[in-house]
Formats: sequence, structure tokens, C-alpha cells
Amino acid sequence: MSERPRIIERLLQRQEHHRTRHPVFRIAWGAAGFLVLIAGVIMLVTPGPAFVLIPLGLAMLALEFEWAERLLEKALEEAEKAKRRAENATRTQRVLGIAGTLAVVAACVAAVMLVNVPVLPDS
Repeated sequence: MSERPRIIERLLQRQEHHRTRHPVFRIAWGAAGFLVLIAGVIMLVTPGPAFVLIPLGLAMLALEFEWAERLLEKALEEAEKAKRRAENATRTQRVLGIAGTLAVVAACVAAVMLVNVPVLPDS
């Protein structure tokens, strides 16, 4: 495994200070971290910035919980791998990815039109 991501190193530096805070603050921080994480997970299947909220929630929770720190580190490593794969994708892979995305969007639009799903509520 390569060296730890910089954000993890910064997080470890903040952990020591965080653990000296008042227990009520730490409980509220943990609750907020869980809410942000849950919102991110929900946004995996609904519109929203899931790939921003999930790491943010894990970073908040990593100040308190070792499991969150491990998950955050793994997520950052996987994101780095995905970035490298995207950078190394062939032209054919990129074209197929774009075509696949357009096909999914077209299928969704067709489904809305054919099934008569209301896009806006009636006034």
C-alpha cells in the first residue's frame, strides 16, 4: 500500500484535539457525522452530491471512530484507483461510456414520456 492520503494525515492530527472537547460536543459531532453519511448514502439512489457527502460524513466520524477512518481511507484509495483508470481509458472505452450514459438518459426520458410520469405536479 502506498503512503496514506494527505487528508488522513491531517485528520489524525485533529483527532487528538477533538478528543479533548466536551462530551456533548463530541456526541453532537458524531450525530451530525451520521446524518451527513446517511444523506450521502441516500443520494446514491436520489439526486445529490453523494460522492461529496459520504467522504465528508466519514471524515467527521473518523474523529471519533476507527472504523470510519478505515472506511474513509479505503474510499480515498478506491477513488484514486478510479481516477487512474479513467485517465488511462482508451478512446473506445470513453466513447462507449458516453454512449452508455446517453442511452440511459434517453431510456429515462422515454419512460417518463411513455408511462406518463408527471414531471411537475398539477397546480
